[in-house]
Amino acid sequence: MRKHVQKLLNSQRDILSPQAVSAVEGALAETNAALESNADDAALQKQIENLEKIATKWIKPYPNAEWRDNVEVFLVAIVVAMGIRTFFLQPFKIPTGSMQPTLFGVVTKDLRSDPNFQMPGFFGRLADVLVHGTIYHQIIAPQDGEVVRLGPIQHVLHFINRQTLWVQYGGSGPEVPLTIWCGPDDRKNLDDAGLTHNAFLFHKGEPIVCFKETTGDHLFVDRFTYNFRHPTRGEIIVFLTTGIEGIQQDQFYIKRLIGLPGDAVSIGEDRHVRIDGRRLDAATPHFENVYGFDPQSDPHESQYSGHLLAPQDLPMLGSRLKTPSDAIHVDPGHFIVFGDNTMNSLDSRYWGELPEGNVIGKSFFVYWPISSRFGWGQE
Repeated sequence: MRKHVQKLLNSQRDILSPQAVSAVEGALAETNAALESNADDAALQKQIENLEKIATKWIKPYPNAEWRDNVEVFLVAIVVAMGIRTFFLQPFKIPTGSMQPTLFGVVTKDLRSDPNFQMPGFFGRLADVLVHGTIYHQIIAPQDGEVVRLGPIQHVLHFINRQTLWVQYGGSGPEVPLTIWCGPDDRKNLDDAGLTHNAFLFHKGEPIVCFKETTGDHLFVDRFTYNFRHPTRGEIIVFLTTGIEGIQQDQFYIKRLIGLPGDAVSIGEDRHVRIDGRRLDAATPHFENVYGFDPQSDPHESQYSGHLLAPQDLPMLGSRLKTPSDAIHVDPGHFIVFGDNTMNSLDSRYWGELPEGNVIGKSFFVYWPISSRFGWGQE
């Protein structure tokens, strides 16, 4: 009560009369004296009632006091949340599969050829969405027909994709549109769902479309640590693409830090990075998984396969590390970063150095979906 009245007095001191200020200050002084003297409960109750009476008489009431309090609490919550996001922990969604299997982007799987698949019930699908971030899509054919054409992929509200399939039943008749709503981030995921193939036939009772999409990992980015030290080799960092030629601007990317200022970075035929000629391997901190692959096995996408000189699916970009003799020399204030999924990662092998000032923070904690990657400690 005393603190509340003191707060109101401080807020209104410049608009209250000297008589009002004096009366409220006197009541506050009496309350302080009662508290300091360890007065009994009855005396304190009497003093509180007197303080409330004087405050009610002299303090000006605020219009819509309840609304005012709620708005104040709301604004304080926003400021606190923005402060945490700006200086401590920032939410981030993995946009692509370039860090798989360490961190996953959106993954889509076509289920039409899976004879054991059964669509979960409503509560099962709801649990999959809330816990695992998995959404199922299925359209069962009411009769024989053919998908005659596919409409373009349309982006809605920046985070939803829509595609229309035009089907013809019975081999004749009008074309009927079927709309698929989904959230993959790129065309490749739609292709994995079978939505970018050419026309195909279907039979009654069979799925025209049946696929599941699993959202990319959502994690917190530690924005605090790098205020006190520089990033170290092997850490997974999040950065802005602003000013980096050859990639989409003003986006957030996530990669593993490979090269530090002053390093000469190259890649050997054995799929291991060399730093000034020194080979990185599974004994190097943060590279236990990246270089834990079987050297006799062929590289595979979304599996730990080391670092490749020329990923097969990005030949048109022109790697800066085409042969083991090629090297990128890292300038002061810059880094070299690679994705763990080097068969499908657009990284420093193509666009070169990353300015240190673009670094936002490092991967800290995967908070959704609930999977084997949930928690901290992704290496």
